[in-house]
Amino acid sequence: MQSLTLALILLLSSAGATAKDRWITIDSDAVGTANKHLNAKSFSVDESRNGITLLKVNESNLEEISHMMHEEHHRCGGYVLHESLAEARTELYGDSAKIFGSKSLFADYAIDQGDVIRPLVDSVEESKIRGTILKLSSFKNRYYKSKYGVQSQTWLRDHWKELTSHRSDAKVEFFKHTRWAQPSVVLTLKGESEEVVVVGGHADSIAGWFGRENATAPGADDNASGIATITEIIRVLMKSNFVPKKTIKFMGYAAEEVGLLGSKEIAKDFKRRGVDVIGAMQLDMTNYNGSDLDIVMMTDYTNAAQNAFIGKLIDEYVAGVSWGYDKCGYACSDHASWNGEGYPASMPFESRKGNMNRKIHTSGDTLKVSSDNADHATKFAKMGVAFVVELDR
Repeated sequence: MQSLTLALILLLSSAGATAKDRWITIDSDAVGTANKHLNAKSFSVDESRNGITLLKVNESNLEEISHMMHEEHHRCGGYVLHESLAEARTELYGDSAKIFGSKSLFADYAIDQGDVIRPLVDSVEESKIRGTILKLSSFKNRYYKSKYGVQSQTWLRDHWKELTSHRSDAKVEFFKHTRWAQPSVVLTLKGESEEVVVVGGHADSIAGWFGRENATAPGADDNASGIATITEIIRVLMKSNFVPKKTIKFMGYAAEEVGLLGSKEIAKDFKRRGVDVIGAMQLDMTNYNGSDLDIVMMTDYTNAAQNAFIGKLIDEYVAGVSWGYDKCGYACSDHASWNGEGYPASMPFESRKGNMNRKIHTSGDTLKVSSDNADHATKFAKMGVAFVVELDR
């Protein structure tokens, strides 16, 4: 049966050979996997540098590459899709600080807002996070090309509007993408300063190989948990009447699972307009407690100074929570989009990479995997509240 399935995949790949060639950058450790799974005529290696490989691929194989990266390398995005060869080469020959994490200081990383933060941390509610996870995972899927992907984002936009309805400085809107139906959701809390703090996570979900528009992909952990955590940060700040000095933006990105498409478009737009992002946090999977560490800071394609700052925030404000470091791999999640544009980005993750939730990208990614509670995600919500307030100085 397995050989028959593989033959069918190769046949379908060949049938789509007239589709457009596209350029992607991918972790060099995945090239051997591509050789094993893909029709040799459907992709070619252009060149490699610093552990990143530039591939020309047939557009019809992109979803298969996504599945390959999900199943064998346990990465969400897994690759970055580029609009042109020139853009791809710019990525390949970018600053090596993108890979290993810049040590530059982008913000004031002092920690002295305890009187404000501790009451906020204490007001984080597990039941609120759990309720949002259950709501988002109740959609058949949140796939970027499906009607459910649009419906779920509409619900999220409206929910964030409800949470901020009493605030004249708050605006919730769609960031619309021209090449697919699902929009990203952006909530802006406008401060006096033009400096911007970003807290985001991807809102789409994915499962299966083909027919993904109709697949069952609840995505409770990946990534309803991250979006629910962000939503709780918003709720806590709004309930306390927190008024920022800087501009705070909360984001639910579209189309992460197929090449970081939504966050990549937003980060490029910010860079083009000269938006001064002093810190970006990615919350992608926050509720599966799978390893000895509660919160794991990914060191690759992130900012080293900001990572250390977040660790100090955990020590100061999230009692009894252990944290450490690990690596995630190229194009692992949306933090790579911000990092790629030169912004300081971090990705605190729910476990060590080797101990991550193996139910993601399947119909089994439900809240049951996390014992039907959101206890682990509350740690991330508390950390996120502290991140926003301490950077807002």
